[in-house]
Amino acid sequence: MTKQPEDWLDDVPDNQEEEDEEIIWVSKSEIKRDAEELKRLGAELVDLGKNSLDRIPLDEQLRAEIELAQRIKKEGRRRQLQLIGKLLRARDVEPIRVALDKLKNRHNQQVALFHKLESLRDRLIEQGDDAMAEVLALYPHADRQQLRSMIRNAQKEKAGDKPPKSSRQIFQYLRELAEA
Repeated sequence: MTKQPEDWLDDVPDNQEEEDEEIIWVSKSEIKRDAEELKRLGAELVDLGKNSLDRIPLDEQLRAEIELAQRIKKEGRRRQLQLIGKLLRARDVEPIRVALDKLKNRHNQQVALFHKLESLRDRLIEQGDDAMAEVLALYPHADRQQLRSMIRNAQKEKAGDKPPKSSRQIFQYLRELAEA
C-alpha cells in the first residue's frame, strides 16, 4: 500500500503540536519598537546630571558608556546612544526605570511645591494680614513678626518699583518652613 500525500500527517508525533503552541512569535516590528524604546531610555540617562546618575543602579560598563556619550557631539553621539540601547537590551532595565521614575517624580513634586509657595508669597504681599492666617495654619512654628516685617518691606519695594529683594526673602522663608 502506498501512502497518499495527505497521509504524511499521520507520521507527525502528537507532542510536536504541543511544542508549536508554546512558542511565542515576536514580529520584527515589535523587536524594533523595543529597541527604540531602550534607545530613548538610554538618551534619558545621558541627559541626566552626575548627581542624578549616581542614584540610578548602573553597572560599570554602562556607566562608562553613558559618561562617554555625555561628552560626544553630533553623529558620534547618535551612534553611542545606539550602543547604549544595545547594552540595555542585555540587562534587566526595570530597576533603572524605577529609579528614573523616582527622580522625575521628585522633580515634579518640587516644582509643584515651588508654585504653591510662590502663589502663597504673592497672596501675602497683596493681602497682608489676611493671608497671614493661612501661613500660620500651614506652618504654626512660623515667626509672625519676621514675616510681617518682610511683607511690609516687599509692599514698599513694589510700590516704589524697586527690585523684589524682600519678595525673594519671603519665598526663602516659606521654603525653609515647608522643608522643616
